[in-house]
Amino acid sequence: MSGIKSICVYCASGSGTNPAFVEAARAFGRILAENGIRLVYGGGSVGLMGTLADAVLDHGGAVTGVIPDFLVNREHMLVRAQERIITGDMHERKRVMFERADAFVALPGGVGTLEELVEQLTWAQLGRHKKPILILNVARFWDPLCALLDQMEELQFIRRGMTVKYLVTEQVEEILPHLIEAARAVSEAEKEMAPAVAERL
Repeated sequence: MSGIKSICVYCASGSGTNPAFVEAARAFGRILAENGIRLVYGGGSVGLMGTLADAVLDHGGAVTGVIPDFLVNREHMLVRAQERIITGDMHERKRVMFERADAFVALPGGVGTLEELVEQLTWAQLGRHKKPILILNVARFWDPLCALLDQMEELQFIRRGMTVKYLVTEQVEEILPHLIEAARAVSEAEKEMAPAVAERL
């Protein structure tokens, strides 16, 4: 699978109002399981997080849930996951998720999902990692963010040489092909730097 053995997925602890969001989470979970790719996610059993993880497990896949102790009850930690990691705070959670993932995917979500996605975009922009980042633009959910990033570049708040690199697709079936192609462009030396980088993020 071209070096992609696990994917960190950022998504909501709610389901949203559009059934397409839940359908996309369920479909992507099945695809991960069928391709033998481990899901690394926020550890909850509700909303899109729960739908995604349940779909992976229902199709025989592997799941790592990473959740801070103060959210164990609020987001109803998924006890079915083969690996459950409880962290002391949000910073540790994000570090562990970064370390365990070969790529990142953002499904629809709220402020937390947005913050996690933008943090990965920032780290990549600053050269701290080269793991592929993909936005699943279900029902054009992420259009406003993509437009904002374009405007930042147009107005030179994202300067030349500091491009924010990310992939976008509206189709769940296109996620893995895009990530695999992007991963092929990352050298083994650059992949090896990830654990050391995580310690300094």
